[in-house]
Formats: sequence, structure tokens, C-alpha cells
Amino acid sequence: MRRSKLLYVPFWATYAFLYLPIVVLVVMSFNSGDSAYTFEGLSLKWYGELVQDERVLEGAVNTLIVATGSTVIATVLGTLLAVGLARHTRSKALDAVSLMPAVLPDLVLAIGLLVFYGMIQLTLGLYSVVLAHAVFSMAFVAAVVRTRLSGADTSLEEASRDLGAGPVATFMKITLPQLMPGIVAGALLAFTLSLDEFVIAFFTIGNTEQTLPIVIYSMIRFGVTPKINALAAILLLVSFTAVIAGQRLTKIGESRAQD
Repeated sequence: MRRSKLLYVPFWATYAFLYLPIVVLVVMSFNSGDSAYTFEGLSLKWYGELVQDERVLEGAVNTLIVATGSTVIATVLGTLLAVGLARHTRSKALDAVSLMPAVLPDLVLAIGLLVFYGMIQLTLGLYSVVLAHAVFSMAFVAAVVRTRLSGADTSLEEASRDLGAGPVATFMKITLPQLMPGIVAGALLAFTLSLDEFVIAFFTIGNTEQTLPIVIYSMIRFGVTPKINALAAILLLVSFTAVIAGQRLTKIGESRAQD
């Protein structure tokens, strides 16, 4: 049965609605003029100004510190959580609770974390944002690793235990190598989520440091400039690269598991 070409209209219209603004943003980041809305020619000068902006550089360094720290914590705890839920404690209630940080609105999670920090009298700073982002990202890592666990070969783990290996040795030598593609994919996803997360960072950071999304927010209050477009284009490139790498690693892991 031949499909009507009209069926492709909603498909391409949806993609245009989603990605056309991104394309416009990237193109306008190369604008030689000072206006963010009128294209006057190609130029890289706004990218050069970003390198000379100390506030942007400081925000980028803080963002990398937060993203790296939260990714390490979220990857370790998310992997252990996924293994525990899949192998040792199977409970639908615990499954729902483990995914709650991923489905809760960012504003609710941010206010809850801020209240919790106040209760334990924790001084806000970059480390409080690292912990907050780890809580937020851990649920995504656990979900990705659990997907990988569903296709893992449990017979190898059983054989390892039958041959006398303990739980730790079995996990390190059998389970962990099988989960590595999923763990790396989850880590890249956690890094990407932390890189451009604004709401939670805004509520849980102190007054002395700023992450890059907060710097961007303070800049756009006075109007969008080509410099902001250039900064957003760089963040898009990093995010897309991490997401594509994560998807690629997941597919590689799935193909190896099938072989």
C-alpha cells in the first residue's frame, strides 16, 4: 500500500518546530553585527569575546567542576542502585522511589533540597550544587544501567559464584564489565544534564559562585546578544556530542551482548 506524502507533513513540521530555533541560534552566533536579530555577515568575533570574558570563563570552570563531581557521585551510586534493585531487592515501590528525582519538577526538587540544606545547616556553595545534581542525575544513571542489566547474561555470574568467587569479585570481574557501556552512557547523560541545569543550581548555590547557566540568565536579563548566542551554541555542541556518544556506546554494548 502506497503511503500518501501528506503523512510526512506533520512529521517534518514537528522537526522544524523543534530544531529551527536551534539552527537560527547557531547561525546568529556567527553574526558580525551587534544585533541578535539582524544578520549582517559571518564573523567569529563573538567567540573570541567569550574567551576574554572572565565572568563567562569562571562560570564555565564552576560548571565543569559541578558536572564532573556530580557525574562521578551519580554514576557510582546510580550503578549500585540499579544492581541492587535488579539483583537483590526487587520491589515496585522502591523502583518508583528511585525514579522520583527524575520525574519530580525541578522547582519542587530544588526547594526540597534547599530546605534540607537549611535543616542540616549546610553552607551553600559549589559542593551543595554537586550533591544536588548528583541526586537529580542518579535516577537517570540507574535507569540506563538497569536497561543494560536486563540484557546481561546472568549465567556468567552464576558460574562465577559456583566456582567459589565472592559477591565482590563476581561484581568486579563479571557484572561490571558487562555493564560498562551502560555505565559510560549513563555518566555522559548525567554530565550533560548537570552541564545545562539551571533551576536546581540557582536554588542551591551560594552568593559567591555562579555556574554557566546562571551567568547566561543574568546576561539575558539585559537582552540577548550574539555573545549569548555563541555561548549557547558551544553548550549545544557539548550536549549533542555527549548524547550521541552515549547512544553510540549503548548500541555497541547491545550488539556485543547479542554476539
